[in-house]
Amino acid sequence: MSRAILVQADLLASRLSRAFAEAGASAPAGAAATRALMHASRLGVDSHGARLVMVYDQKLRNGRANRNPVVTVRRTAAAAAIVDGDNGLGALAAYRAMELAIEIARESGIGAVGVVRSHHYGAAGAYATVAAEAGLIGFATTNADSIVAPFEGAQAFHGTNPLAFAAPVAGQKPWLLDMATSSIPFNRVLLYRSLATILPEGVAADRQGQMTRDAEVAEMLMPLGGAGYGFKGAALAGVATLLSAILMGTTLDHAMIPMVGTPDLQTPRNMGHFVIAIDPAFFAGKAMFDKGMRSYLDALRAVRHTDSGHPVMAPGDREWAVEAERLRNGIPIDPDTAAFLKIGADGTPTD
Repeated sequence: MSRAILVQADLLASRLSRAFAEAGASAPAGAAATRALMHASRLGVDSHGARLVMVYDQKLRNGRANRNPVVTVRRTAAAAAIVDGDNGLGALAAYRAMELAIEIARESGIGAVGVVRSHHYGAAGAYATVAAEAGLIGFATTNADSIVAPFEGAQAFHGTNPLAFAAPVAGQKPWLLDMATSSIPFNRVLLYRSLATILPEGVAADRQGQMTRDAEVAEMLMPLGGAGYGFKGAALAGVATLLSAILMGTTLDHAMIPMVGTPDLQTPRNMGHFVIAIDPAFFAGKAMFDKGMRSYLDALRAVRHTDSGHPVMAPGDREWAVEAERLRNGIPIDPDTAAFLKIGADGTPTD
């Protein structure tokens, strides 16, 4: 297994920002992409963190992603709007969509915003968290190119299609759920390849649909739920497709150009995203919401745990603990990403 390299967060962010600028991304596009990748790297979602800079660099340099997109907004109803990403990096359009959803929710109680003509946007939780940090409940999802077999299927059909929810907690970090509807994200397979590590049991299959732990030959993922229960993950993947693609009129999973492993690096993929923001003030009220969240989480974390020795945690507890540790000790990145960003094995710049 290749050894990860620890890098201080400020250095990693500055190197990502520089890489996007060198690839020709506009300042707003580069800043949004850096923000999204750093969210994932800080919270331990390494499959969607700094390592994606190399994938995004390739798309920018070859024309698939618009380097200088003009993101536009069309308000379609009191609580609804559409953001056109102009084929730019997905983070730029997705952050704009959630910012708009928050604005609308503060007016109408709820804001639902769809995104068209976009690209891969990293970890969905990055956008749901924006709402929670503003005091609202957030939801974010996207569809993606086919990489996950449906239940009982032997070929890829859905994307990894994440679902992310976040909610504010007074005096604490947000409650945060960010999950792929596949067994693992395919970016984790790529991460395992770069680290020369075998995959967990039962998460991936080869070209013939046979289960494998070899990251080098894995070509599709299994749906969330495991043997006998994968219909649950497969159905949830359909929810992401319903909201991000069907509702928005964007490309369906099975018709989308693959993110990696294709000679076509010029044609935009027309990905769709979908976000929702809900303002608690329009329902039971913010004070009641805050009280309920604290009561709920206090009771949840106090549940007697098994003899594993691990306490009961709420969604997000592990991620925020990882973030705190990484901000103290450094963020691990793989050697290939480090070399691309010109960071040495000791975590310092090489130029």
